[in-house]
Amino acid sequence: MEINNQQVMKKLIFIFVLLFIVSCGGDYIDKPKNLVPKDQMAEIMADLAINDQATFLYPNSNLEAGTRYVLKTHNVKPNDFVESFKYYVVKEKMNGIAEDAQKILLEKDPKADQYVKDKLKKNGNVPVFAR
Repeated sequence: MEINNQQVMKKLIFIFVLLFIVSCGGDYIDKPKNLVPKDQMAEIMADLAINDQATFLYPNSNLEAGTRYVLKTHNVKPNDFVESFKYYVVKEKMNGIAEDAQKILLEKDPKADQYVKDKLKKNGNVPVFAR
């Protein structure tokens, strides 16, 4: 299955914008009881991006069922994922996790790296949201 990297990049940019907005909301948050480790969060986010692409390629597929499946394969409860996500956002650690997720995606689809480089070269390294 080939991943549409432009869509992945849009999702990652959306996550970064969301991170910025949420991180401005407060400086303190308690560490969740079942905090998902950073490396596992990156793996989950990469799998969720792939799941999102599957729903893009197959419009009749169920995004929610795919999300549940991804979390189940990683043995993470949805609430634990959400609480960990919020924690990492507020602690300003989500950018690194998202970058790790992007590396995982590129490892899973090596052609994606060249695709991203070609797009950046074509658009002059201007981020998607600024075009």
